[in-house]
Amino acid sequence: MSKPLSDHDRKKQISVRGLAGVENVADLKQNFNRHLHFTLVKDRNVATKRDYYFALAHTVRDHLMGRWIRTQQHYYEKDPKRVYYISLEFYMGRTLQNTMVNLALENACDEATYQLGLDMEELEDMEEDAGLGNGGLGRLAACFLDSMASLGLAAYGYGIRYEFGIFNQKIVNGWQVEEADDWLRYGNPWEKARPEYMRPVHFYGKTEHHPDGVKWVDTQVVLALPYDTPIPGYRNNIVNTMRLWSAKAPCDFNLKDFNVGGYIQAVLDRNLAENISRVLYPNDNFFEGKELRLKQEYFVVSATLQDIIRRFKVSKFGSRDIVRTDFNKLPEKVAIQLNDTHPAMAIPELMRVLVDEESLPWETAWDICVRTCAYTNHTVLPEALERWPVDLFAHLLPRHLEIVYEINRRHLERVAAKFPGDHDRLRRMSLIEEGGQKRINMAHLCIVGAHAVNGVAQIHSDILKATIFKDFYEMEPHKFQNKTNGITPRRWLVMCNPGLAEVIAERIGEEYIRDLDQLRGLLKHINDDAFIRDIAKVKQENKLKFSVHLEDHYKVKINPNSMFDIQVKRIHEYKRQLLNCLHIITYYNRIKKEPNKQWTPRTVMIGGKAAPGYHTAKMIIRLITAIGEVVNNDPVVGDRLKVIFLENYRVTLAEKAIPAADLSEQISTAGTEASGTGNMKFMLNGALTIGTMDGANVEMAEEAGEGNLFIFGMRVDDVDAMDKRGYHAQEYYNRLPELKQAIDQIAGGFFSPKQPDLFKEIINMLMHHDRFKVFADYEDYIKCQEKVNALYKNPKEWTKKVIHNIAGCGKFSSDRTIAQYAREIWGMEPTLEKLAAPDDKH
Repeated sequence: MSKPLSDHDRKKQISVRGLAGVENVADLKQNFNRHLHFTLVKDRNVATKRDYYFALAHTVRDHLMGRWIRTQQHYYEKDPKRVYYISLEFYMGRTLQNTMVNLALENACDEATYQLGLDMEELEDMEEDAGLGNGGLGRLAACFLDSMASLGLAAYGYGIRYEFGIFNQKIVNGWQVEEADDWLRYGNPWEKARPEYMRPVHFYGKTEHHPDGVKWVDTQVVLALPYDTPIPGYRNNIVNTMRLWSAKAPCDFNLKDFNVGGYIQAVLDRNLAENISRVLYPNDNFFEGKELRLKQEYFVVSATLQDIIRRFKVSKFGSRDIVRTDFNKLPEKVAIQLNDTHPAMAIPELMRVLVDEESLPWETAWDICVRTCAYTNHTVLPEALERWPVDLFAHLLPRHLEIVYEINRRHLERVAAKFPGDHDRLRRMSLIEEGGQKRINMAHLCIVGAHAVNGVAQIHSDILKATIFKDFYEMEPHKFQNKTNGITPRRWLVMCNPGLAEVIAERIGEEYIRDLDQLRGLLKHINDDAFIRDIAKVKQENKLKFSVHLEDHYKVKINPNSMFDIQVKRIHEYKRQLLNCLHIITYYNRIKKEPNKQWTPRTVMIGGKAAPGYHTAKMIIRLITAIGEVVNNDPVVGDRLKVIFLENYRVTLAEKAIPAADLSEQISTAGTEASGTGNMKFMLNGALTIGTMDGANVEMAEEAGEGNLFIFGMRVDDVDAMDKRGYHAQEYYNRLPELKQAIDQIAGGFFSPKQPDLFKEIINMLMHHDRFKVFADYEDYIKCQEKVNALYKNPKEWTKKVIHNIAGCGKFSSDRTIAQYAREIWGMEPTLEKLAAPDDKH
C-alpha cells in the first residue's frame, strides 16, 4: 500500500484554512515557548509531549481571550435578546483543532510547530475528548453552539461539568467492558472556573404556606460552581460561552449538626452533595428514574435560572445594580430552549422564582414562563419518555410538586372547557398519570409550559402531531413546529476532511463554509471528469489513511480498494445493527457458495457503545465480534469481506471514519429514528446512504434526489399497517432460505462453536418479540445491497451520485437549523457581521 501524503505536506497545499503569515508564525513560536517555559516546565529537555500539547493549547487560547472578552462586552453594551440552550449533554469532542479552524490559525500553528521540530497532529492527539454526551442529542447541542456563535447570536450553552463523561469502551474477548472516562485527569486548558458566580441549589425540605406566600424551608443546599468554555464563531471574532456547573458542598455541609467525633464522617459526607456532577448517565433513548438523575436535572436548571435572572436584572453596561425589575420584559430579553425533557424542571422552577420570590400573580408569571420557554422533542420511543414518580418528586422537590399540580389543575380546566364531557381526553392529557404509581409526564409539562414544541425532522414532527401529542396538537396547533437537525460544516467538513473541503473550494470558492447552500453550485461540474477524479482521489486518500489506523489498532489487513461500509451509532435494537449482521452473514454465505465469482469486496465496520445495563445491546456487540472472528479468518473469503467492530466510538473516531466511508448505513425501522445526524455527516463527506425512509433520510432523499440514495424497506404507513395485522417473524424465516440459513447458523453455534447457545436470546427475540421487525425488511435490504455492489463496480457513476449528495447537503447545516430556531422560536435575527478583532484599534 502506497503511503498517503503526510498531513503536514497536504496542509501546505491547502488554502481553505487561511494562509500562514510569517510574522504570525514568529509570534506563535514565541508564545509557544513562553507558555512552555513559564507556565509548564522550566527545562525544555524534560518537557513531555503533553507539555507541548498544553503549550500549544494555551498559545491558541490566548487568541480566544481578547475576542471572548470583547464579545461579552459587546453584549453588555448592545443588550440583545439572549438565548439559553439548556442541555444535560454537550458532546464536544476535542477543542484545539476546531478553535484553530474557526480562528484561521491552523496553517500558522502547523508551520510554527513544524519549525519547532514538533508534529501538530501528534500534539492534537494528546487532547482528551470532552465526552459529556451519549450520542445524537449531545452532539447536536455541540453543533448548535458552533452555529449560534457563527451566526452572531448572544447565546449561552448551560449544562453539567461531569467529572466522568461517557465511559470508554474496551472490547475484551468480544465483549464490551466499560472503563471510567477520567477526562479531567490532566486538567482542561479550555475552561475557566468562575467561583464569583457560584449559586446555591436547594433540595428536600418542606413547604410552609403563609398569608404572604409560600416558603420552601429546611432544605439541603448544594453549591453550583460554574466553569466557562469559550465557543468561537467561524472567523467572525465572536466568542460565546458554554457554562457548565460543578457541584460543591457548602463549607458547613453536615457540620452544623455533627456530634463529638462525627467531624471526619461529616467531611467525608461532602461527597454525597458533590456526586451530583460526578458522572453522566450513559443511556441513549432510555429513561432511568433514579433520584440522582432528577437531582442533576434540577441542579442544572436551578443554577442556570439564577444566572439568567441575575443577568436580566443587571444587564446594563457598567451597572452592577439592579436596573430591571419588570419581569413582563423577560420574554423580550430571554429565550430558553429545553433540549428534550431533561431540563423540563425549568418550567416549575421559573414559576417558583416568579411567584414565591418575586411575588408575581400566578397568571402573570405563567404568561411570562410560556412566552420564554420552548421545547425540542427528540424521540417517540415510549421507553425514552421521562415519567417521574410523584413520591420521589415530593421527597426531593416538595414545592415543585405543588406547582406542577397547580399547572395541571389549570391546564385540565382549559381542556374541559374546550372539550366538555370528554373525560378520556382529560385523563390522556393530564400531566399526572394515575394508576399504580402516580407519575409526572415531563413531555406533557413541557408542551403546556412552552410556546413552541418542535420535532427534529419533518417526518418526526408529523408523527408527534399525529400520534403521541395528538391531543395537545388538537388543543394548541399553533405551538407545533418542525426544525430539521443539522451539523456544523466547520467540524464535519473543513476540520475532519480538509482534502474534500479544498476540492470544493477550488470549484465554488470558500464562502460555502458559512453558507452551505452554495454546494448546489457543484452540480455545474457533475460531468467534469477532472472534478469527478478529484472527488474520488480524496476519498481514496482518506481510505488509505484510515486503513493504516485500522491495521495499527485491529491487526486486520484491510483492502483499501474494498467498499468501506460503515454503521456507527449507539447500539440499540431500533437502529437495527442486527439487520446489518444478517446481510454480512448472507454475503459471506454467497461468497462461500461461489468462491470464484467476481464479488465486490467490502470492509464492514460497525461501531458504537451499548448502555451498560442494556443486555440485548451488549449481546449484539458480542454477535458482531463473533461474526468477525469467523469471517476474517476464512481463507476462502480472503480480503473480499472483512468485519471490524470499531472500539470506543466517539467524536474523535467519527472524524477519522466518516471521511473514509463509501456506504453509510441508516437502517432504523421507519418511524423510530427522530432525525439522525450521522446520516448528514456521511452525506457531506461523500458517502452514499443505504437507508429506510426514516428521520432526516426522507429529506436527504428530497434534497439529493431519491435515485441518489439506496432506499429500501417499509415506510411508516407499512409499519402501522403491520402493527394492526400483526408481525409474524416465522413467516419470513420459512419463506426466505438465506434468512433461515443465517438464523440457523447463529442459533446453531456456527459463530460461537465453543458456546453453541451463546446467542439464543437474540434468536428468541428476533423470532418472537422483535418490536423493530428486522425480518420484514430483510429481503428488500439484501436486494438493495446488490444494487450497491453493482454500482460500486462503476466508479464514475458512483462518484457522480456522491457529487449529487454533497451538492444536496446545504439544508443539513446547523446554521440553517439555528437560523430557523432564531427567527421562528426565539424572535432573534442571525447576522454574518464580523466583530472587530481585539488587535483592531478602531
